[in-house]
Amino acid sequence: MSARSKSRKRALDVLFAAEARGVDPLVVLSERMEEPTGPDRHSWTPIGDYAEGLVRGFVEHQDRVDTLLAEHSRGWTVDRMPAVDRAILRIAVYELLYSTEVPPAVVVNEAVDSAKILSTDDSPRFVNGVLGQIAVITPQLRGA
Repeated sequence: MSARSKSRKRALDVLFAAEARGVDPLVVLSERMEEPTGPDRHSWTPIGDYAEGLVRGFVEHQDRVDTLLAEHSRGWTVDRMPAVDRAILRIAVYELLYSTEVPPAVVVNEAVDSAKILSTDDSPRFVNGVLGQIAVITPQLRGA
C-alpha cells in the first residue's frame, strides 16, 4: 500500500470515528496526533502530514463537498449514505477539488478500492458513479 493510500485510510478513520462519536473531526485528529504514553505507544503510528491535510481540508470545505455529494448521488441524501461510504466520498471529493498533485483517476480508483475493502458489495459501484460524475466537472469546479 502506498504512503498516500495509508494516509487516505488514516483520514477515513478520523472522519468515521468523529461521526461515530458525534464530535468534530479536528478533535479526533488532535487525539490521533498525540503520541500515547501507555501500552499503546508501541503500536502508535503518526497520522502524517497528508492525512492531516485531508482531514483539515475537508473540515474547511465541508459545505461545498457535501453539496456536491448531494447533487451527484442520485437517490441518496448525504445523511442516508452508509457512514463508511460518506467518509470515503468526502475525502475523495476534497482531493478532486483541492489537491492538484493527485490525478483525478487515481483519486477515484483509490476511493473505489477503499469501498471494496471497507464497505458493502454495492458501495464500489456507488462510489465510482458519484465520483465519476464529479471528476468530469472537476476542472470547472476548481475554477469556481
